[in-house]
Amino acid sequence: MTDVTATLIPLAEVDPAMVEELLDRAFGEDRQSRTAYKVREGTDWLPALSFAVVDDNRYLVGTIQVWPVALTDDQGRRHPMLMVGPVAVVPERHNQGFGQALFAAMFDAMNPSAALPQVLIGDPEYYGRFGFHGAPTQGWDLPGPFERHRLLVRTDNPGVLPDHGTLGPWLG
Repeated sequence: MTDVTATLIPLAEVDPAMVEELLDRAFGEDRQSRTAYKVREGTDWLPALSFAVVDDNRYLVGTIQVWPVALTDDQGRRHPMLMVGPVAVVPERHNQGFGQALFAAMFDAMNPSAALPQVLIGDPEYYGRFGFHGAPTQGWDLPGPFERHRLLVRTDNPGVLPDHGTLGPWLG
């Protein structure tokens, strides 16, 4: 981050109402109708991988959430993954490094010996800097409308990913 003072904290330490307010500001009050919410439906975000950033006044300026999901292939096998998002920073604090700090905290918290593929729906130009790309996802489906070029994945070994499947919640 630039010369801005900020602190990363576990998302579980933040009042859920404050998180919802931040997400409404970042994505609009109709955000829960988006396809990403259907992909995660019925699951809870993972506290060990989800973070918030507060500024020097303890004002909540950004959050990142990670959710358990699975890609169900054509044979009905479920491939566990992590869905990243929403990743949100209040509009007036964009371009100050908060998103990068949130991603760094999430990546640092992941167990490298048990790393699952991470998937998200977002801008390829922005998320490409974190290793996300869309090539392996072109045959995947979601439970709602989406722009195919915005379905991105990050994994050390894309060869293990199924070419076709439907992304949905990991329900055990």
